[in-house]
Amino acid sequence: MKVMQRLFLGLTVFYLFISIVYWQLGGEPLGIIAIGLSGGLAGLIYFYLWYSMKQQGGVLPEDNLEGEIADSAGDLGFYSPHSWWPLPVSLSVMASGLGLIVGWWLTLIGVGALLVSVIGFVTEYEKPSTSIH
Repeated sequence: MKVMQRLFLGLTVFYLFISIVYWQLGGEPLGIIAIGLSGGLAGLIYFYLWYSMKQQGGVLPEDNLEGEIADSAGDLGFYSPHSWWPLPVSLSVMASGLGLIVGWWLTLIGVGALLVSVIGFVTEYEKPSTSIH
């Protein structure tokens, strides 16, 4: 993971540097924005890798040169096997994007639906306890 961190940190610095150079040489605005956003995306991935490594104690099984495959066995996380929430999230994102073409009213409806569906997706398993004492 350390190698991936360094790779994405290097990509972040490279893209941001190239974006500034392209801007100074009189490049088109869309190209400047695209290169800058590429640097931002690489920075987000770098931050995720850095944060994940910090949470897992700093040394991952992949970083051990003498490690075995079984060293990284175990649960990777909880993934919902039967969630329907990705469907309304994707439909509301589609409606929001289509609203940019069709009209602002559809964008407002899509953003409202997106807010509701993201809240439902995030809080799907946050149900109150129904046990009676």
